[in-house]
Amino acid sequence: KLFIETMNHPSLTYVVRGEPVLNDATIAEADYVGLHKVARVISNGYDAPSTIIGSFSDEFMEAFNEADVIISKGQGNLEVLLSVTDPRIFYLLMVKCDVIGKHINVPKGNFIVAQNPIAH
Repeated sequence: KLFIETMNHPSLTYVVRGEPVLNDATIAEADYVGLHKVARVISNGYDAPSTIIGSFSDEFMEAFNEADVIISKGQGNLEVLLSVTDPRIFYLLMVKCDVIGKHINVPKGNFIVAQNPIAH
């Protein structure tokens, strides 16, 4: 929420999971912390711990397709979106395994903010 408040942009959309998955936020949790006060909050309509384009709600796909910038948080999203060569996607995550670290040339345990595509 602090990151979004700091951006102070008039039309931000924050996407949460459709159902509880691992430690990812849902609509109920976003409402609890008041995220709807600083951004439009929508569900992706899916319960996977990653972003699988084409498996989501129409509302999510419309927001994804219309976005100028997409901030993808977490390694689970990166693992799927690496195959998407969309330069609007920026990754924000900690590298949690050696396989992904080698694929993107970043040591395990490091944090990254990087524009897509980042695979080497």
